[in-house]
Amino acid sequence: MNGLFILAFIFTLSYARTFLVPVVLGLLLALVFGPIRRFFDRRGVPEGLTALAIVLSLLFGLIALTGALAMPVAGWIERAPQITADVRTQLSELSAPLSGIFEAEARLNELTGSDAPGVQKVELQGSSYAASIAAAAPGIVTQLVFTLVLLFFLLASGDMFYEKIVHVMPTFKDKRRAIQAAHDIERRLSRYLLTISVINAGLGVIVGAAMWAFGMPSPAIFGLIAFIFNFVPFLGAIVGVAIAAAVALVTFDWLWWAPIVGLTYFACTSQEGQFVTPHIVGRSLRLNTVVVFLAVSFWAWLWSAVGMIVAVPLLVAIRTICEYVDGLDGFGDFLGERGSEAEPETGKSRAED
Repeated sequence: MNGLFILAFIFTLSYARTFLVPVVLGLLLALVFGPIRRFFDRRGVPEGLTALAIVLSLLFGLIALTGALAMPVAGWIERAPQITADVRTQLSELSAPLSGIFEAEARLNELTGSDAPGVQKVELQGSSYAASIAAAAPGIVTQLVFTLVLLFFLLASGDMFYEKIVHVMPTFKDKRRAIQAAHDIERRLSRYLLTISVINAGLGVIVGAAMWAFGMPSPAIFGLIAFIFNFVPFLGAIVGVAIAAAVALVTFDWLWWAPIVGLTYFACTSQEGQFVTPHIVGRSLRLNTVVVFLAVSFWAWLWSAVGMIVAVPLLVAIRTICEYVDGLDGFGDFLGERGSEAEPETGKSRAED
């Protein structure tokens, strides 16, 4: 029965992802911005006004990021055939084993574009990245609007949900533990995302400066890519390295500039991941590396890009809940990195830093 429940749960997450993705994202954002809303609430600012300010700030920030990335990405998509030809030319000296693939591709292009009589025309559909993005854009915008509207209502409702939780708990001890768990999740998520955002901003500046030193086109865009992609552990850095190396390959005449630029990008992200983040992020927020990798891979398979973004915040929330639920503290310790196990303290929550 447990196995069937897990399979049904995973199937439900996949089948209803169009609805669940914005709901989960809205709930996580509400937890992140909950302390900010409470801070202004204590100073007499209406909850609805604070919620509106937070939602508008997020909206304008997303519009600014989209505008900054739109032009370069659109240019890359438009120049995709030329970029492919340039990559083929650059790799011609090292691509002897792949020459058969390139010849097959050229032959296929001749067949698909031939108008000669007697030649059956083969039409390949779905190969246009721009068309795919344009087709997916309305759904993405709809989910984004739903997320922001849900976030507004969650923040504007204040502590109503916490009051409901307190009301349904049977004992005073359970009521206090539930409120402590909810506030601890808010605090940890806010600290984690704020710290990671600052670290990623610094990484973006360093990567952008390095790309500028190499003479890469639009170095600020690479800094922005590093800032955004680094929210996704492991996979974000790999994709950033691949993009930097690919652009360097079609930008410079010397073939070996591509691995040099890619390794420089990798060095920046690896230094951040190995030294900066572990030193700044509190020990109680550090997670098991293997569990993080598996979680990011699982949620990427389940919910694509959004799943990769919410994977780590969900792990932080689950680990915090485990520390407040009897019988789950061992699982919470398993989710943490080596040496991050919290020791029980008299009169204090086990989750206190």
